[in-house]
Amino acid sequence: MSEDTTLSLIVRRSIRATAARCFEAWTSPEQLLRWWGPEGVRCTSAEIEPRVGGRYCIGNELPTGEVLWLEGEFSSFEPPEKLVYSWSVRGKTSPPERVTVRFEAHGEITEVIVVHERIADKNVQSGHELGWVGCLAGLDAWIQSG
Repeated sequence: MSEDTTLSLIVRRSIRATAARCFEAWTSPEQLLRWWGPEGVRCTSAEIEPRVGGRYCIGNELPTGEVLWLEGEFSSFEPPEKLVYSWSVRGKTSPPERVTVRFEAHGEITEVIVVHERIADKNVQSGHELGWVGCLAGLDAWIQSG
């Protein structure tokens, strides 16, 4: 599939926290374990090398008990404003997708914006959108509870 025919999506959420706090929650394995994943999905493992060229691997346990392993590499790591990384599901043969996460500070609120690109088809795009909406809701709830 040529790059110009792939799909993308944008999901955003305003969170009452600093950009630095949101960025840290996204890049700290200990914190990511507490909030990552849409409803019904549990984060079972998080390994993150927080630097350009660093890799990450996140285990998502689905309601069926199956664990999906998300992995990739950071191509941009700019605390506390931006992350860019490749996105692949271990065992899938499709080309890596790309995720950009921006943390835009607006006073006491940070708008977290996820741009997910290079998505192969509409079904995958729909699943990613539900996943990101759930992840951002989990991040917001976790930050507000702590």
